[in-house]
Amino acid sequence: MASRVKSGNFVVESRLAAAARGDDRAYYDLGMVYSTGASGIGVDLIEAHKWFNLAAVAGNVAAQECRAEIAEDMTAREISVAQRAARDWLGMTQRRAA
Repeated sequence: MASRVKSGNFVVESRLAAAARGDDRAYYDLGMVYSTGASGIGVDLIEAHKWFNLAAVAGNVAAQECRAEIAEDMTAREISVAQRAARDWLGMTQRRAA
């Protein structure tokens, strides 16, 4: 179990690094990890929605579909939290790039 969590953390860390560079595929991959609990990472629909939202805004059609699908299992408040987290991520990464 410990190696699975370690592996999951590596996957998330590597995708986060790519996401920080604006890689929309990394956004989608992170959405998949958090929506499915892949790689030993727990399911977190708010995090998943955030990442799918970022990928969707970048034009990823699959992310648009995934975002809509998981939104059906979320409350309006959870969606609002996820949307704010996406805006915060963009603000943080754009400031770093400037």
